[in-house]
Formats: sequence, structure tokens, C-alpha cells
Amino acid sequence: MRISDDRYSRDRLRLDLALRFIHHEARTHTIRAWTGLTDDRIRKLYRTYLHEAGGTSVPRHRGKSPRQAAFFTRSMRMRREAAVFASVSSLFGLITPQTITVDRGPVERTAQVAPTVARGALLCEAFETYCALMGESQISFEHAVYLLGALLAGDELRVAHCRDCTSVLVTDRLALRAPVCNECTGTRKPLAGDLNSGGSAPE
Repeated sequence: MRISDDRYSRDRLRLDLALRFIHHEARTHTIRAWTGLTDDRIRKLYRTYLHEAGGTSVPRHRGKSPRQAAFFTRSMRMRREAAVFASVSSLFGLITPQTITVDRGPVERTAQVAPTVARGALLCEAFETYCALMGESQISFEHAVYLLGALLAGDELRVAHCRDCTSVLVTDRLALRAPVCNECTGTRKPLAGDLNSGGSAPE
């Protein structure tokens, strides 16, 4: 009986997580990767969600998920929002501590972690907290999934600290100079390398 109960509990958690992903407009392949559910079961859950929501339409996005690192550094607003999401993700334990310096020192990468139901629940919590902080956010749930993976991989983007105030920011991995946040850039004479700086967020 205990084995059956455990199996039921695991299935219940996967279904609950899938419904949260659907609420955040995640694509089918994203839900499958984080829950292990089949496409058919996800489609049935989608219909169930619509029924429980009283027929409220939830967009079903098709095609590939976002895969452009430049999306998060293309403007001051996007750099700021990426920094907020990175900060919140760190607080929820999705991004483990890294060796980060405010100058051009080395950065220790975090090993990629396979998607799990437990981490998926934390991802939802982090995204919902981020949305509450930002109001009208520009980073969708699918973008948040990609950003988290990109920061953990460290190939294109990384979590860093502003060299002046040490606030958390997201910056291009290949930036030549130590990153500077938007606030510090605006209060001093800009340097050439500041074009690669990222938006800041409180630690």
C-alpha cells in the first residue's frame, strides 16, 4: 500500500506542476521535459484546465522555445528584468553560489541540473515572485526557463556583480570589461566597456 501511495503522490505532484506550467503558457515540450508526462496527457490536462477555469482561454504556444541570449541584454529594461529574475532564482536555490568577482577574474560555472518536479515547482515560485515584483514583465515563462538554463551553463550569459556597488546583474559571458549596473553607469562618466553592462537587482 505504501508503494501505491508513493506512486500516487508522485503522479499528483507531476500533474499539479503541469497545470502550473499550463497557467504560465508553457509549451508542450517544456511541460514534458519538466514533468515526464506524455503529450497526450498534457493535452488532456489542458482541456481540464480550461474547464476548471470556466472556459478562460490560455494561449498554447507552438514551435521552438526562445533561444536568444541577446534578448536579455538588448535594452536597459531587459537587463534590469533579467537581473531581478536571476536574484529571485538565487533566493529560491535554483542558481547555486558561484565564484564571481567585480573585476575580470574567473567565474566558476554551475553544473547543469536535470529538470525535476521539485525544481519545476521552485521555478514556478521564482517566476511568480518575479512577476509580482516587476508588474508588467517582459520576460515570459518560456524565456525564464531558457534564462535559468543559460545562467547555469555559463556559455553565453552569467550572473555577475557590479564592480562599483556589487549589485546582482546578468551580463554577456564574453564582455571584455567588468560589468557595471545601470544605476552606476548613470552616476559616473561611462567607459567604453559599459556598453556590455547589465541591469542591476538588489542582492
